[in-house]
Amino acid sequence: MSVAELKERHVAAAATVNSLRERLKQKRLLLLDTDVAGYSRLQGRSAISFGPTDLVCCRTLQGHTGKVYSLDWTPEKNRIVSASQDGRLIVWNALTSQKIHAIKLPCAWVMTCAFSSSGQTVASGGLDSVCTIFNLNSPIDKDGNLPVSRILSGHKGYVSSCQYVPDDDTHLITSSGDQTCVLWDVTTGQRISVFGGEFPSGHTGDVLSVSINGSNSKIFVSGSCDATARLWDTRIASRAVRTYHGHDGDVNTVKFFPDGQRFGTGSDDGTCRLFDMRTGHQLQVYQQPGGIDVPTVTSIAFSSSGRLLFAGYSNGDCFVWDTLLAKVVHNLGSLQTSHEGRITCLGLSADGSALCTGGWDRNLKIWAFGGLRKVT
Repeated sequence: MSVAELKERHVAAAATVNSLRERLKQKRLLLLDTDVAGYSRLQGRSAISFGPTDLVCCRTLQGHTGKVYSLDWTPEKNRIVSASQDGRLIVWNALTSQKIHAIKLPCAWVMTCAFSSSGQTVASGGLDSVCTIFNLNSPIDKDGNLPVSRILSGHKGYVSSCQYVPDDDTHLITSSGDQTCVLWDVTTGQRISVFGGEFPSGHTGDVLSVSINGSNSKIFVSGSCDATARLWDTRIASRAVRTYHGHDGDVNTVKFFPDGQRFGTGSDDGTCRLFDMRTGHQLQVYQQPGGIDVPTVTSIAFSSSGRLLFAGYSNGDCFVWDTLLAKVVHNLGSLQTSHEGRITCLGLSADGSALCTGGWDRNLKIWAFGGLRKVT
């Protein structure tokens, strides 16, 4: 068979696949007779209202000299770790803005960071394709730096995201540009399971984000450049439990809903989406009317009850969505106290009382509800 014939067959096969994909998409749409917002409107629900003092910037954490790419809160709510392309992790006291640790990284091109459940260790990963662990209780070396406690090596591409298994300092999940996720034993530094890669049900593009189910730590979801999110069970590494379609661009961020039965996604297509974990159905799309240059969604987080969805965007917007009505009820990016430029990461404290955002302006900002109102 000639090269020309092979090319012709490849083009025909690609056209068939695209046709089937479009037919499946239309079938899914026919099954969705309504969405969360439509049902909520029928029930007479009204959107949450925000006043000018309901959500305010109470602190700006300054100290990084490069773009901030990732942040994470400790479970006890008063410490934050941030990762910046100045080559450092900084551990902050969120109540006083004091820097507790400034950790020099082996590789400056960091993309992610995470606290362990106990708050005693932090992990980071980036373009060096490894996940580096630091024990915050270790004595500093002769140069004044905190030594590396463990290096988790095995990925064949950059480490895009990492998260410790809830209530377990010894296990951690990473995602990577090598199209896989890995469950690690932090104590030994060994891989326990690899998710994706050579398996046909795995991602077909770089994996950009992971989120572990807070109700069942054996379950996690991943988002990828292949425009899908996939559900995994750590007890069945050979295949994804379910694949979720709907986005038209890279899925940059995923986050489980507080009840553990749903999860949210954010994408380069400018939308956030809410999926039902069990049925695979898309429950809601959160999208602002726009033209061609739609800002990408970089990071998302849910309030404690799930009524609010916080979403950071590449243009500096930080929308607060009412998840029931699919309406933007506030935009932190429009305030004078907000970031200058792209918001890259955000996260809610464990008790839901504060939101932290980070951006290309090298700062982190802590937002709290004014008066007696809390994030619900």
